[in-house]
Order: sequence, then C-alpha cells, then structure tokens
Amino acid sequence: MEKASTFLILKSIYLRDISLAIKRQSDTTGAIFFFALVVSLFPLAIGPEMKLLQQIAAGIIWVSALLSVMLSLSRLFNDDYQDGVLEQLALSVCPLELIALAKILAHWSYTGLILLLLSPILALQFNLPWPAIKILMITLLIGTPILSLIGSIGAALTIGLKSSGALISLLILPLLIPVLILGTLAVDAAASNLPFSVYLYILLSLAALASFFAPLACAAGLRIALD
Repeated sequence: MEKASTFLILKSIYLRDISLAIKRQSDTTGAIFFFALVVSLFPLAIGPEMKLLQQIAAGIIWVSALLSVMLSLSRLFNDDYQDGVLEQLALSVCPLELIALAKILAHWSYTGLILLLLSPILALQFNLPWPAIKILMITLLIGTPILSLIGSIGAALTIGLKSSGALISLLILPLLIPVLILGTLAVDAAASNLPFSVYLYILLSLAALASFFAPLACAAGLRIALD
C-alpha cells in the first residue's frame, strides 16, 4: 500500500512539473529558442565551408545543449521552495531522494528531450553524415539526463539565493566538461568512420553514477535549505 502511495506521489509530482512547464512557456521556449538560435548562427557566420562545419558541428551542438539546460535549472526547486510546496513534499511518506528524482526527470522531459528531438534537424545545417547524426542523438539521449542530474545538485545547493543561475553555472560547469568532451568525441569518431563505442560506454557509466548519486546529493541540499 505504501509503495502504491509513493508511486502516486511521484507520478503527481512529475505531471505537475510538466504542467507548470507548459504554463510557463517562456522558460521552456526560451531554452529551446536559445539552443536553435545559437546552433543556427554558426553556419551563417562561418559560411559554406562544409568540411569545417562538419568538424565543429558536434562541439557547437553539445555546448549549446549544455547552456540551454543550464538556463532552466534555477527554477527546478526554487519555486516550490518559495511557495512552501517543497516543505510539504519533504513531510510526505515519499523519500526526498525519489521526489528529487521525479522533478529531475520532469526537467529533462521538457528540456533535454526536446533538444534531443531538435538536434537532427539542426545538424543538417553542418552537413553531418547520417551515421554521425544518429550517434549525436544517442549521445544526447545519454548525456542530457546527466546534465539535468548534475545540474540539479547545483539547483539544490543554491535554493533560495539571489542570482542562483550564475552560481549554478560556477558550481556545475566544471563537472559537466567530461560529458561534453565524450559526446563530442563520439560524434567526431562516427563522422570519421572510427570506433566510437568506448565513448558511449563511458557516457553510460557516468549516467548510471549520476542517476544514483545526484538524487542523494539533491536531497541533502534540500534538507539543509529546509532546516
């Protein structure tokens, strides 16, 4: 019975965050528009140098995705903290770690998932071959949840603070550099017909570690803020 109630709480948290993201379209569309705009500006600035565009495509798309995810992290926990909802959730039968995980999953659904779906369309501007585009989507599928998971730690540690967005960037960006490098190397290797599976395996390992440790770190940060 307790497991059923925990599942219902987590489901309601996930659906509530998705619903709020749809109502606050400025946050979601802002991150998506930023991603599309930044990626599209580089081919216009560089010109029709197809070989050069192919070489820089993976790095530009990954950096743009990283910055777009960071734009919406400051409100991940802060709005619920200001409204007192977070305190009520902490008093529920559901562990705070699972609550944090449900909110992280919702954040990825309205940011990372949309960026993932947009990426193949934007990658066409760089004349990437189809095998490289497929690997790009796979790396984003594995990597963007890591961005949300690790980014949520910064969101939890800076909850209630002014200019939390800048603080989150300072805290989290150094931790996300390996994800950025691995995602870029995998796509570059696929575009050059070189082995790329090792990069995907390392990304999967990082995703597994982040899935386990990030909710624990988030819950610890939220408890400190609520005390």
